[in-house]
Amino acid sequence: MAKVVGMAALLSVLGCGAKAAIIDGNPLYMPDQGHAYSVTTVGSHSENTEAWGLNEEFGYGISDRLAVSVSTTVADERSFDQWGWNEMSFGVAFRAMNMGAWKLDVLGAYEVDPVWGNHTPFLDKDFTQYTWVAGVRGGYTTSKFTVAGKALFEYGNTESFNWNEKAGFQGEHYLVLGLDAQFVIDNNWNLVAGAEYTGRLDDEDHGVPGAKIKNAGTWHGEFGVNYNIDASKFVGVYVSGDMNHHGGTKGDEWETEDGFGFGAKFGIDF
Repeated sequence: MAKVVGMAALLSVLGCGAKAAIIDGNPLYMPDQGHAYSVTTVGSHSENTEAWGLNEEFGYGISDRLAVSVSTTVADERSFDQWGWNEMSFGVAFRAMNMGAWKLDVLGAYEVDPVWGNHTPFLDKDFTQYTWVAGVRGGYTTSKFTVAGKALFEYGNTESFNWNEKAGFQGEHYLVLGLDAQFVIDNNWNLVAGAEYTGRLDDEDHGVPGAKIKNAGTWHGEFGVNYNIDASKFVGVYVSGDMNHHGGTKGDEWETEDGFGFGAKFGIDF
């Protein structure tokens, strides 16, 4: 399942009802019509700092309320002894509500994971996961702070249009809930923080018959500092941590992963 991570665009609309799409790490950013944006992220995993990933997200504003995006990740482990071209995601965001400081977006995405690497054949239906995503993101933004929440439903299977739910062929169902915040210190500096829960809705692991994984899920937390180079470019650094409950015979308790992840981001609106 893609993370998405990034799944996540870095977003910004500064000022109550302000029109300018200033990219600075705000979780409610939407590019203006005819504008494109790019966010490049490099970071380590919290449990294994030898595992690094490079994510690139590119988006374009079809109108002031409709944007499309594509993102992908390349990851390596053990000093490039193992590598993978992981998820490729195609997304769309529609601003359904734009009432001054209040924003609400309807989101959709299609993801392929992995694309290539670690001896996984290209688009192999036995190993590649195809995921459909639908949900909403919304919140309140001012010139000094932003608070935004999101709720996503994800359905993944071994083929793009495999809706077979019979025994032995079921897909994977996930619920993603997140809360993000930004505090603006001045024209150059701002702080961001967020927490995201990804919970598996299936009671059994269909690859291992009878293996119970009730309440399986992952918490991911992140804190970062962003510096605005100007109104169209920013750089940031962040630290992250994870807590997991995988289910199964040894997964009845939540476990906090040792260590922290570290990373950096660069975003540009053009």
